[in-house]
Amino acid sequence: MLEIQQISIAYGPTRVVSPLSLSLQQGQIGCLLGPSGCGKTSLLRAIAGFEPVQTGSVSLDGSLLSSPNYLLPPEQRRIGMVFQDFALFPHLTVAENIAFGLRGIKSSVRHSIVQELLALVGLPQLGARYAHQLSGGQQQRVALARALAPEPRVLLLDEPFSGLDADLREGLAQEIRGIIKARGISALMVTHDQYEAFAVADQIGVMQQGSLLQWADAYQLYHQPANPFVADFIGQGVLLPGQVLSTESVQTPLGVLHHPHGLRLGSRVEVLIRPDDIVHDDQSEVRAKVIQKSFRGSHILYRLQLDTGDKVLCLAPSHHDHHLNARLGIRLELDHLVLFPSSN
Repeated sequence: MLEIQQISIAYGPTRVVSPLSLSLQQGQIGCLLGPSGCGKTSLLRAIAGFEPVQTGSVSLDGSLLSSPNYLLPPEQRRIGMVFQDFALFPHLTVAENIAFGLRGIKSSVRHSIVQELLALVGLPQLGARYAHQLSGGQQQRVALARALAPEPRVLLLDEPFSGLDADLREGLAQEIRGIIKARGISALMVTHDQYEAFAVADQIGVMQQGSLLQWADAYQLYHQPANPFVADFIGQGVLLPGQVLSTESVQTPLGVLHHPHGLRLGSRVEVLIRPDDIVHDDQSEVRAKVIQKSFRGSHILYRLQLDTGDKVLCLAPSHHDHHLNARLGIRLELDHLVLFPSSN
């Protein structure tokens, strides 16, 4: 459906997106995830036609949209866009905002489309209101309905939840996913928040300094990260030093871990340990000191210091309440051994 092949983007002499490729299938929702300044919004704008590409191509349904020598105007791409600030017209009602892109069709048809979209986004009675009379979440739904009205082939969303309260974001993100899936169109979202990405997207691309480091689903990103940046950016965890003892074992501060890996004997590695890999077990001989704790309701996130000085995180049920400097028994329950060559 949407095919991006080896595109790069530059502003003058400064390259902001290095050559990268990705594709979205019909009805699939993708997300570009990364810190501010990593190039994800520039990539979204290039797909929309607001930025030229320096190399590569953007195609939709096999038709070329962008290349170094060609730029189809944004209004001819049939690509919808939901902006970070919603960009609703304050002098138009909700219904008029949604109908804005429906020029050249009969008023009765336009009215029918608007009513259908108002129902789809859960605002059937609010068509006569103005943007300032709506909550942030309602404005977000109106912006989405306006982008969907002309029946775009692809929907782009630029940090769509950044202006909303944190407690609204995840629930609204799941609602937006349901609305997009109900229309059966492809969508690509940009965000710096991994939980928004998890709630909305089928495929997620992690970006850093203009490069696409990994394009995968949330499970793969968490359990099979491609490199230390992805491992650190997705979820929580620490990288412990290790040394390869054999093709199936690695010595770490938590003991010897057994798993086939095929690394060279004696090589130094970094081992990814997630909070859910560490189990609180009073019977264990391995002890660690509590140096920090964060209450999370059903669980407590402990930051622990091993006797070696290395630190790990442990997510324990909250009825296991321990004070700072207490020594806990812990054991490793690891389903996925993730190793990276040592950077030291």
